[in-house]
Parts: sequence; C-alpha cells; structure tokens
Amino acid sequence: MAEKKTSKATASTAKVKKKARKNIANAVAHILATFNNTIVNISDEQGNTIAWASSGTAGFKGSRKSTPFAAQLAAEQCARKAMEHGVRSVKIYVKGPGSGREAAIRSLQAVGLEITMIKDVTPIPHNGCRPPKRRRV
Repeated sequence: MAEKKTSKATASTAKVKKKARKNIANAVAHILATFNNTIVNISDEQGNTIAWASSGTAGFKGSRKSTPFAAQLAAEQCARKAMEHGVRSVKIYVKGPGSGREAAIRSLQAVGLEITMIKDVTPIPHNGCRPPKRRRV
C-alpha cells in the first residue's frame, strides 16, 4: 500500500490593515441606477475610489435592491465612509434609468455633504442597438 501523505495546515493569520485616513475635501460621487440595483461610488477628483456601496452591500437581495429605499441606505453608507476620509463637498454624476436616482441624491445631501453639481451622464444611443422587447404583463 502507498503511504498516506499528511500535510500540516499552517494557520496563517492575514493581517488586515486599517485604511489610511485620506484628507480629501472635494470628491466626485458616481451613482449608477439600473433597473435591478443602485451603486454609489465616491472618488477623489483623479478618480481614485474612496468609498463605495450598493443596494446589495446595504443588505438587500433580489427585487428589493431596485427600490428607492435601498438606494437611500446605500448612499448613506457610502457617504459616511467617505466623510471619515474628510470629504465635505461632492459633484454628483448620475447614470441610468433606475428608481434609486433621486433617493440616492437626497440621502447624500441629508447626511451632510455639500452638493456642488449634479449632472446626468446617462448614455443615449443615436439609434444604436435594438432595445429589449416591451413586457406584456
């Protein structure tokens, strides 16, 4: 019979280091509101991500991710993370047709961030791809 090789599993503890506190006063918030989810990303003006959150990370699953309330909680969560890094004012870029657009903008304002600009950057086709067929419910 062949000898059994027993390997000793060494428990290596991964050291998780705390994110260094960046001192960024002005930031850019990108809100992607699709029909199924809302993703909020706050970055510095060079595009380096400071904080992000989505309806899924806020604890929602399935069809509840597409609600305005889920978008509101995700935006609040993201804004609080960003404010720990010193963010005070944001420019907002909104993309997509989802129901969480307005709720996310309002909650960023309610948390205490100063909004300097809101711009809609939803891509509009010049008669590009054929859209999905209309639902008949």
